[in-house]
Amino acid sequence: MSTETLFQQLKHPNPNLRNQAMWELAENYDAETIAKLMSILDDDDTNYRRAAVKTLGEIGHEAVTPLVAAMLNSENVTVRGSAAKAIAQVVICHPDQPLSDEGVQGLKVALQDANPVVNIAAVMAMGEIGEPVVHILIEALQETDNPALAISLVNAIASIGDIRGIEVLQAIINNEAADSYVRESATSALSRLEMITGFKK
Repeated sequence: MSTETLFQQLKHPNPNLRNQAMWELAENYDAETIAKLMSILDDDDTNYRRAAVKTLGEIGHEAVTPLVAAMLNSENVTVRGSAAKAIAQVVICHPDQPLSDEGVQGLKVALQDANPVVNIAAVMAMGEIGEPVVHILIEALQETDNPALAISLVNAIASIGDIRGIEVLQAIINNEAADSYVRESATSALSRLEMITGFKK
């Protein structure tokens, strides 16, 4: 099937056909395929956009450089959010290959994005990376005054299950000036984290 046909198939209402197109594009991609997938990241068709995000994830580390550029520089919030989600997909689809330093630094910057779609997608991506970036999430949590971002950071830190998270969550719980929702989240996250790290000992 031609690349053009595969791109048409990415829009297909049937998810099996979309997945098939995704895998074929990811197996035989070139720079042009990546560029075309990137151009779909703000498409109005949500299925098409998600398919592009997943295909970029399947393609993997070759796609990280343009994704970081889009995530940090696009004027369009949908593009920035989709790019962050695609980086998370790269991590999920290629667990044996660590994300490049460029990717990690890009996500770190994206944590400061004013838009929740973008900063929460960046937190999710970092949650998938796990222990190698726990310190970045902890630092972001200590610095943010955005309750929604703080809650997603709290949950990501807990789900990674790294012992370094215990102290920072405890500090939030003890901080009477902290947002009450954030403190509540930290309380339940801490018990999850203690359970996970308890099992790990």
